[in-house]
Amino acid sequence: MGHDGGGPATDADVAAYWRSLGLPGLADIHVHFLPSSMLTKVWAYFDSAERHYGRAWPVRYKLPEDERLARVRALGLRGIPSLTYPHKPGMARWLNDWCTDFAARVPDAVHSATLYPEDDCASYVASALSAGARLFKMHVQVGVFAPDDPRLDGAWALLEQAQVPVVLHAGSAPQPGEHTGPAPVARLLRRFPRLVLVIAHLGMSEYHAFADLAETHEGVHLDTTMAGTDYVEAFAPMPPGYVPRLAGLRDKVVLGSDFPNIPYPYAHQLQALHRLDLGDDWLRAVLWGNGSRLMGLDRAGSAEVVEPFVS
Repeated sequence: MGHDGGGPATDADVAAYWRSLGLPGLADIHVHFLPSSMLTKVWAYFDSAERHYGRAWPVRYKLPEDERLARVRALGLRGIPSLTYPHKPGMARWLNDWCTDFAARVPDAVHSATLYPEDDCASYVASALSAGARLFKMHVQVGVFAPDDPRLDGAWALLEQAQVPVVLHAGSAPQPGEHTGPAPVARLLRRFPRLVLVIAHLGMSEYHAFADLAETHEGVHLDTTMAGTDYVEAFAPMPPGYVPRLAGLRDKVVLGSDFPNIPYPYAHQLQALHRLDLGDDWLRAVLWGNGSRLMGLDRAGSAEVVEPFVS
């Protein structure tokens, strides 16, 4: 079916939009549910974003956890990742325990976990995998470490063997870090070439370089988080010649949103993807097919249960 509009105008229109594409829902691989103490600090950071980034970043969905869960279900998410990330040693094991509890109490959760370069990294990654983790998160900018740090080797070997995807924030936007950029990821892939990596934010602002890695490594994917939105296009626009590359990478591009920590309605991410004008088959792959494969939603047989939308 073709679309004459520009995608869903509001969050209340999102479910009708994916239904019009013949989809059972959305497979959003980049969603954050965090321990309350951590989330409070994350929101405080975004509240002072003007100091960090030079522009305001008003978090759109600053709601209690039960309301955030109701919201993503109403939007049509068929799996709910938690995607925690540590910024210092000793945090990852605690965060993984929290994610295990989240997966136990939230029936449609995508059991997530994280890792940090430290001596017991391989041990707690093995424990998380044994507990059922099927999606990992790594943020080299926040954690201030290189993804090819030797202390991660044992964990990477386990993740490569298990073929469990890792959502990896490695691009240099919104601020470059000591270890951001494509070069450290390329070094990592030379040593662990079968890793399943999902490069967050399409790797902005090194869009083309991360697309190179996706084109040359079977397991490397790109998530759409914030990409193409009005907010991001103002400071990290997609470069010339990039959108046609996204068309060619149809089976490697995965819906991501950064819910709840976004400064605009969720619907705007879908508008941004719709206006790339890459066609309904591309949208079906990106909004559902690729993410459902990576998160195992196509195997989980998620039921379509959409709660009434509450504005």
